[in-house]
Amino acid sequence: MMQDTITDQARIEAARFVLRAPRRGDIGLLTLFAGDARVAEGTRSIPHPLPPGAVEGYVARALAPERVEEVWIMDGAAGAGASGGDATWRAEDLRGHEVLGAISLTRMDRGQAQLGYWVAPAFWNTGIASEAVRALVEANPLGNSQIFAEVFQDNPASARVLVNAGFEYIGDAEAHSVARGANVPTWTYIRKMG
Repeated sequence: MMQDTITDQARIEAARFVLRAPRRGDIGLLTLFAGDARVAEGTRSIPHPLPPGAVEGYVARALAPERVEEVWIMDGAAGAGASGGDATWRAEDLRGHEVLGAISLTRMDRGQAQLGYWVAPAFWNTGIASEAVRALVEANPLGNSQIFAEVFQDNPASARVLVNAGFEYIGDAEAHSVARGANVPTWTYIRKMG
């Protein structure tokens, strides 16, 4: 029987859900959602089709003591109980949904981190991403001085999530998308903390 590694990662309360460390029990839903081409193509690193063992490896890396990326699962089943966000998606609507998506901070030099996130398609346009990014930025669990983020230019909804969380646009670039098998134009953002 595989056991979850106990992490010292902060649990962060959002209005309608919590951000918590991944568990091996999340692998099924993470595989289902990350295996969706729409999710994979919105990220740099999720391959499509999703190879066997990819999510197991992701969860193992997220639980490793020497990890450089802190991953949180957006968990509606452990919801914070307060309602917020889109009125049609109240906290009680999310109960029972253990995995709404994932959000992460990858450590960089000089107290900086790179933010990444994705939301399961069933919860798109519900304010989940905005709520998760705001909660993570407000908690600043790594004590960062700056947080960077990038979004593909064909995903303006993610750009709005960042701007609404206080991120400032700093330029265009490109990043390789494993799922697309190509370099894709990006917009880069920064959030200065403190």
